[in-house]
Amino acid sequence: MLSAPNIYLYREAVDFRKSINGLAAIIESETDLPLGSGSLFLFTNKQRDKVKVLYWDKTGFALWYKRLEKAKFKWPSKEKNAVFSLSDFELDRLLSGFTIIGHKAVEIHDFTMS
Repeated sequence: MLSAPNIYLYREAVDFRKSINGLAAIIESETDLPLGSGSLFLFTNKQRDKVKVLYWDKTGFALWYKRLEKAKFKWPSKEKNAVFSLSDFELDRLLSGFTIIGHKAVEIHDFTMS
């Protein structure tokens, strides 16, 4: 796995027809997070069986996609904060299908999905 300066999980489900530009627009318009810093931004679909990871690799944006065949990602859904900061360990656990629920949310600012 790539080592990133920060890893952010966007809690709300997103329309998975969105690709790089649409996901980048969510981060730019709804958070104060540094989009071009090399940080990883994780998104999931409504069914929680797919994850997209957006990041800037110094030459452009890259997008990873992972789909679970028979399980769902253990995504935080009842917490108030819309964005969470994850450790490398939590990212590995999440992508392996384990729970990360119960970790601390990153304080950004209040915003709503559009």
